[in-house]
Amino acid sequence: MQFDQEKLNKFRGHPKIQFLASQFDTYLARLHEAEALASADPDMAALASEEISDLKKSLTDQLVEMERIIEASKEEDEKPYGLVLEVRAGAGGDEAALFAEELANAYRRYAETQGWPSYVANESRASSGGYKEAAFEILHPDAYDTFRFETGVHRVQRVPVTEKAGRIHTSTCSVAVLPLRRKATIEINPSDIEMEYSRAGGAGGQNVNKVETAVRLIHKPTGIDVRSQAERSQLKNREKAMALLVAKLEMMHEEEEAKKHAETRKNQIGTGDRSEKIRTYNFPQSRVTDHRIKESWHNIEEIMAGRLEPIFEAMRRASQGGVVAND
Repeated sequence: MQFDQEKLNKFRGHPKIQFLASQFDTYLARLHEAEALASADPDMAALASEEISDLKKSLTDQLVEMERIIEASKEEDEKPYGLVLEVRAGAGGDEAALFAEELANAYRRYAETQGWPSYVANESRASSGGYKEAAFEILHPDAYDTFRFETGVHRVQRVPVTEKAGRIHTSTCSVAVLPLRRKATIEINPSDIEMEYSRAGGAGGQNVNKVETAVRLIHKPTGIDVRSQAERSQLKNREKAMALLVAKLEMMHEEEEAKKHAETRKNQIGTGDRSEKIRTYNFPQSRVTDHRIKESWHNIEEIMAGRLEPIFEAMRRASQGGVVAND
């Protein structure tokens, strides 16, 4: 029997199948011994033939099993194990920052109801309250598929608490949902990354750490920069910042590919572009409307309290149901 030696060498070095690869080598050595014995001694050929047949079957079965494990491992590496959710205040000043925090809290409350841990990766607060921008990790294999259609511009219509004339204001915030994968789908040249360290800032600008644990990474070819300050160690913040940078670059690549094939991607909710207006939250009418699927939900207070399942379920149905309306 002939085997691909290059493939076998890769199997021997794969941590998940090293034991099986060792068994394979044992069977292969026994096969060579049996074939050599049968060739050297015709009287032994008949006795060895059954063992040779059994060993060939064992080798074939072992090879199939190792290839199955490798393929399953590859799928596991490619499937997101969680996500980074970014919110950023848009048009509307103080009201936009307040809504950005409210929307982020709604997402985190939903994750909590599902038992999915969430962590602050980075946050920058507006002087009057709310988020100028913030990033959170939500860690669960089902999280990305649930949140993936939240990317885009979210618009809020309501009367701000500071509005004395009772006029409805319109503000926006943008959301980006970035998958976290065990194995990156793109490669980053280390020389393309500029790294900066600083002290992690707390409320009111005070330092919550006297050493430079906060990490900022800048990808020089694209200008993308990310920051992680939630961890107490510089190493962990660097790891989280790198994971976020990879996720952002992967999303940029996916957005570019989506735009290239937009006309042929009919079973897609929107383009996944962060500049696309996707949803309006109308507080006076207690209504949330998704503009991509032309569907509305009422009881906005419950929705903002984290009861997002009706929206997520509608998005799942729309993504599986053929052509989806887009604005």
